[in-house]
Amino acid sequence: MTDITFTEYLKREGYSKTTIKSYDDTKSKFIDWCNRKNYHSDTMGYKHCLEYVKKLQEIRGGKRVSQSTVKHKVGALKIYFNYLVDQELRFDNPIESINIRGVKRSLNHNLLEHAELEDLYYSYPTHNIEFPSSPSVAIRNKVITGFIVYQGMNSTALKSLKVDHVHVEKGVVYIPGTRKTNGRTLELKSRQILPLVQYLDKHREIIQEELQNYSQALFPLNSDRFDIISRQLYKKLKRINHKVVSPKQVRASVITYWLSQYNIREVQYMAGHRYISSTERYVQDDLENLQEVIESLHPIS
Repeated sequence: MTDITFTEYLKREGYSKTTIKSYDDTKSKFIDWCNRKNYHSDTMGYKHCLEYVKKLQEIRGGKRVSQSTVKHKVGALKIYFNYLVDQELRFDNPIESINIRGVKRSLNHNLLEHAELEDLYYSYPTHNIEFPSSPSVAIRNKVITGFIVYQGMNSTALKSLKVDHVHVEKGVVYIPGTRKTNGRTLELKSRQILPLVQYLDKHREIIQEELQNYSQALFPLNSDRFDIISRQLYKKLKRINHKVVSPKQVRASVITYWLSQYNIREVQYMAGHRYISSTERYVQDDLENLQEVIESLHPIS
């Protein structure tokens, strides 16, 4: 077996650059703690790991660390110990049975951070596309990913877009209202412009010819269901970041990020919510408390 670093292991397993950096940072902090305690990751046991998880839950700056953050770090460490097993540096994963309980299952569960959202867009491949995959489909999906990540569009919004709703010269896109949402005009990010121009000038026409669909839809379909596109798209997004679960989760991540940057009325408009109560559902609960570590973790099996 050829020895590889943890970073190389993560690359081999297909993790994105953002996730690799996050997991490597978590591993480094864990190793620093082990060194201070004179523990060794290749020999330490369950109780030592439990001690570290308890440290992760300590109050910092007057605030408790959220359960979702602790869960994320424990998940990264599980992968680190899997790496040690893979490299035959140990024969078990002592943290495998530790699962953080009580993480609130809500709109804010398992959200992607803004950097992770952007990485979905930047990392979506459009070069060196080999048959039977289509370069035109790749460019289309890059454009769609941009609308999801930067304008928070769901499948209904994406399906409703017409060519004349996109104003590249003004740097905006109009999203029509539906029975459940209000129409809104949102700014395009500069990084979205080039793929959009490529798509509008060349690749959309190629897709139209392939589908024999010459409607004004921005994203032509040969079906009434947009999930023909979105199902395959989200499979690729999940390969970029394994944390991607569903369109609702990604949209919730976008709206929650907006709430950290804009006031709630602005976010209501950007999200197309008819009622402010819909936007309020995405407000993070900063008062979430953790249970004692033994209560919040599965016991030793």
